[in-house]
Amino acid sequence: MWISMLLAGLLLVFAVSHLTMSDTKLTSVDFEVFGNVQGVCFRMYTEDHGQSLGVTGWVKNTRQGTVIGQVQGPAGKVNEMKEWLRSVGSPSSRIDRTVFSNERDISKLEIHGFSTRY
Repeated sequence: MWISMLLAGLLLVFAVSHLTMSDTKLTSVDFEVFGNVQGVCFRMYTEDHGQSLGVTGWVKNTRQGTVIGQVQGPAGKVNEMKEWLRSVGSPSSRIDRTVFSNERDISKLEIHGFSTRY
């Protein structure tokens, strides 16, 4: 009886640790957003949304009229940020398309906080 309880306990510990490990997988991705995304507070809203999700990264205007940046954090939160960058943005923006590149798993965050770069 006690052996079966011990085995059940070990299986539970294994299952919980496996779930915890998959929840903490960290991802990094670069992005570029095309459309009417400058002069419409897009960087400010991106920074605010990133902070509210608990991801780290940066955002910057380009001379070509796009917005570029990088997002890092738990894979699920990074995916939420990707969806926001793809389809929401700031209230006055118009997103035509968003390109994601250099998506990779990372062992630890390389960026701390979320900031606007100039």
